[in-house]
Amino acid sequence: MTDTPKPNGPLHGLKVVEMGQLIAGPFCGQLLGDMGAEVVKLEPPGKGDPMREWGQGDKPAWWRVIGRNKYSVAVDLRTAEGQQLARDLIGKADVLIENFRPGALEKWHLDPAELRKTNPGLIVARMSGYGQTGPYASRPGFGLIGEGFGGLRGIVGEPDRMPSRVGISIGDSLAATYGCMGILAALHHRDKTGEGQVIDVALYESVLQVMESYVADYSTSGHKRQRTGAILPKIAPSNVYPCKDGDFLIGGNQDPIFKRLCDAMERPELAQDPLYATHLARGENQTELDGIIADWTRTLTVAELEALLLAHAVPSGKVYDAEDMLADPHYAARESVVTLDDPDLGPVTMQNTFPKFSATPGSIRKQAPRTVGEDTAMILERWLGRPA
Repeated sequence: MTDTPKPNGPLHGLKVVEMGQLIAGPFCGQLLGDMGAEVVKLEPPGKGDPMREWGQGDKPAWWRVIGRNKYSVAVDLRTAEGQQLARDLIGKADVLIENFRPGALEKWHLDPAELRKTNPGLIVARMSGYGQTGPYASRPGFGLIGEGFGGLRGIVGEPDRMPSRVGISIGDSLAATYGCMGILAALHHRDKTGEGQVIDVALYESVLQVMESYVADYSTSGHKRQRTGAILPKIAPSNVYPCKDGDFLIGGNQDPIFKRLCDAMERPELAQDPLYATHLARGENQTELDGIIADWTRTLTVAELEALLLAHAVPSGKVYDAEDMLADPHYAARESVVTLDDPDLGPVTMQNTFPKFSATPGSIRKQAPRTVGEDTAMILERWLGRPA
């Protein structure tokens, strides 16, 4: 597929080799590609990245998202020829992304230390379950394992049930995002020094970074967070509430906002009641307050409640699904989603590039490669100046 003329993006000119598979490495590559980098994905001949077959529904479309803005080059890393081709391409790259188990690159004679001898400006982002060092480094570690080891799985779900998942592969996505962040910081360092470096991203530590004061609370007071379902303990009202025809989120925990919520409920006296007048009091009486609010919301439709709370400037909103997103005018106005005409699936709507840049916007310049290795000849000519 030929390139489509689009804005270059802030990373235009950056060359990236992606050797990852499944989610963490490929999502990091997607983020860089969305911001303008030229991402060459090295895939094993045959089926390529398993992500080509992942997704849900009758027409799985995940590959169309995570494979966008990338070029596929077929490389068999089990062979000397494939390893040499990888070395040649990495020698021309600014960034190498990989998310294999620690030691895999070294086994394929692609040790980052050796790669950087011939390409000293190379930045290598290595993503794995437990990191490149430590007693658990060699353990296999998918996203769900990192979520458990990093503490997230233990606090998601209802208190009387088994730990739940967030609903997406959040551990992998966080590792990819922190990997991308590390790459951008390393590029800044290289601009000043000319030196590349290795970035060690562990899935569990990526989860740990977003765990707020989870560890600090235990270290100072012995407090262990527990699964609390939909509520945030001691923060009230802040929950999902039932309506006649669906559910609705209300965040009215600050004192001025709670007063406005009480006015919307036509219960102004609640804002003066000692049980609910202050943040601390509402936290202590959270269950009772949620019950009062739920009794009120049950008398209204979602649309009626939304209009009423908007009129009173109470932070609130629907619990959206994909159908809601595609119908919402705000999504459309900000171009949060974009539709591509896929040759195999027809129109495919997906999240647009993000974040938004005022001067150098990202873009989807190329759809995901349809076949493994379809760009091999072009990339070998463009990067190495030789035929496939």
